[in-house]
Amino acid sequence: MLHTFVALVEDRPGVLTRVASLFRRLNINIVSLTVGHSERVGVSRMTIVCEASPTAGHRIAASLYKLENVLQVDDIGQLSHVARELALIKVSATPQTRSQVFELAEVFRARIVDLAPESLMIEITGVESKIEGLIQVLNENGDRILEISRTGRMVMRRGQHTSRVLEAMRVPGLETADELKAEVEASASDVLMAEEAGF
Repeated sequence: MLHTFVALVEDRPGVLTRVASLFRRLNINIVSLTVGHSERVGVSRMTIVCEASPTAGHRIAASLYKLENVLQVDDIGQLSHVARELALIKVSATPQTRSQVFELAEVFRARIVDLAPESLMIEITGVESKIEGLIQVLNENGDRILEISRTGRMVMRRGQHTSRVLEAMRVPGLETADELKAEVEASASDVLMAEEAGF
């Protein structure tokens, strides 16, 4: 079973090595790993996809939390989320076969980002099955795939995390998100009372 974890980590040397070593010690294979800057300065976002038993998710998350420089771990594989992947595919193409590849790219809503005398490069973004579908069709058509580069899965939860949204909306002078929530509810109540009174 595939598990998807999002970990917020301190942007420091050696963090990636610690994470990879943890999965090695647990004897769990990492299917894909993407790392990049997050919305917070000095904090990186890791998306880790791994193959493990259905009951291993909690154990993996707990082990990640124990690592130095790991700030937050979210196991979102079973939650409602949006997942995307980017791939660059270089295909051999002659002037006679280019039009077929262009048409195929249009069907998959991909883009041609580089054109050379004997090859072209396709950029495609989407779910993993969409990228696999394009690769399969390219192979079936006899187009020789020269090179593939994929980012791995990038994931984000759907919707809003209420506490974090309220925290971001905090008004100066309010100490907690709960107070902000109470303030918003009170404002809504005042508006409703004013409408009922005819103001």
